[in-house]
Amino acid sequence: MPILTLRAVKQEEALKFSKELIDELEALLSCPRDYFTIELRNSTFIKDGQLSNGYPIVDVAWFDRGQELQDKAAEIITKHIKGFGYETVDVIFHKLIEEAYYENGKHF
Repeated sequence: MPILTLRAVKQEEALKFSKELIDELEALLSCPRDYFTIELRNSTFIKDGQLSNGYPIVDVAWFDRGQELQDKAAEIITKHIKGFGYETVDVIFHKLIEEAYYENGKHF
């Protein structure tokens, strides 16, 4: 935990920024590195009846860490993706409930 799901980001770009991104998030959240997961999802975007490249969207599933840390995490994520020339990056946080998250059959 946290789980970052990336859409409309090229694989080679994600590979380039992933280590530094997790380095910064690990330091910010005081969370062990092996708690982080990055998934790159292939998506098809459509706009006005045409295929579109879309723009990067990052879904972050995590346990609530408060607004201040959430804001800083969003800034870090945005910085790393915008470094590849994207104008717009959306970061969406999904707060998980400990009692509803199970690992190996046990909830947190």
